[in-house]
Amino acid sequence: MIEDLFVRRRPQRIANVTASVLGLLALTGFGIPHEAAADEVLDWNITGFDATAAGGQNNIVISRTMTMMHLAVHDALNAIERRYEPYLYEGKAQSTALPAAAIAAAARHVLVAVIPSWGKPEQREKALGIVDSAYTAALEKVPDGLPKTQGIAVGQAAAAAMLAARKADGSSAAAQYTPGTAPGQWRPHPNPVPANPPIPDPALASGNWPAMLPQWGHVTPFTMAAPWQFRLPGPPALASADYARDYEEVKRLGGKNSTARTAEQSEIARYWYEGSPQGWSRIARVVSAERGQDRWDNARLLALVNAVIADGFIAGADTRYLYNFWRPVTAIRAGDPNGNEATAADPAWETFLNTPPLPDYPSTHSVAGGAASVVLARFFGNDQIAFTMTSGPPFAGITRSFRSFSHAARENADSRVYAGIHFRRACQDGIKLGQQIGRRGFAQFLDAYQM
Repeated sequence: MIEDLFVRRRPQRIANVTASVLGLLALTGFGIPHEAAADEVLDWNITGFDATAAGGQNNIVISRTMTMMHLAVHDALNAIERRYEPYLYEGKAQSTALPAAAIAAAARHVLVAVIPSWGKPEQREKALGIVDSAYTAALEKVPDGLPKTQGIAVGQAAAAAMLAARKADGSSAAAQYTPGTAPGQWRPHPNPVPANPPIPDPALASGNWPAMLPQWGHVTPFTMAAPWQFRLPGPPALASADYARDYEEVKRLGGKNSTARTAEQSEIARYWYEGSPQGWSRIARVVSAERGQDRWDNARLLALVNAVIADGFIAGADTRYLYNFWRPVTAIRAGDPNGNEATAADPAWETFLNTPPLPDYPSTHSVAGGAASVVLARFFGNDQIAFTMTSGPPFAGITRSFRSFSHAARENADSRVYAGIHFRRACQDGIKLGQQIGRRGFAQFLDAYQM
């Protein structure tokens, strides 16, 4: 059952923050030491992604971790100076508390609590090292004194509220899922040979992995009333003309040896292959930097962008494991048994890029793009904002330009067809689902504070 805490527009604060932390928040100080102009919110966005990736978290898990971190940072800053409605923590800090210390403490406290739940021991050790190094460096820039202590205290308090609220959100529930065997049903599938992008471990490179996080459709959302709030109608019937059209398109454009896919389409597939939380956060950072936003604005922006992406993964899991639709590589290799005479099989067909081990419908990559693009357009008051961004791993260094956020979202969705890993309907409906999530998230959370 979804907790009421996340259904209301202004969730109630968690009451069990320790008395010692609250005591620190009540301290007063005299004078505010000078802080160098910086944007620690953007810095911790980068550090958070570095640490979660190093810690062995996949993109779905990363979306939850980064949303928790950014919402805690947002609430910590707004406890010092209330500009926007808090998400969860409604405590008040002394106005003398230093924002840089609050940001660092909130981010670190969330990350060091969540990182140990995922990955291998050596991955967790590396991730925690990244976080602690960043935290030490951040606090070294902040003058010692009571305002620093106050900032640390409010950051820890906001983080503690977030961690308490998400402790039993369903993310660690035992997975219960059995792949299908009938036409149209998802089952483990191979990667191209060699794997693209490369996978050093031969045991993993071939693919055929079990389904990833099938329990995620039961995780408590951050902004939606329930995971199924905007549930999609489902993929086209196997015998339909729509399915045959989508089948032929991805077969023609998304194959490893496709002669129809253009050089630009191949570049688009690689460019957008990076995880959604990382790519869309980078877009937010790029556009924000061009507009010279301050910490409060960036905290709100990155909290909203990551929250709707996280909810996109939750809603996507609810829908995809309900319909359990097969991926193109399975469908194209099987072909004829689906009851559609217009879909000829090709048992040797391989995808251009590796297919994640999840059912096809919807493309959560497309959901994330739809959600983030809506938030960005509404945050900046205009969808028609041009920007240029360079991609990150695994195909780092590709630079592309866009005329609007919605243009980027459409290309992001197209990339999954060009990569051979999604049918067109999964991408189109994914954008629609994401747009609904984005509209609700922006309208219902982190509004400007009304005195």
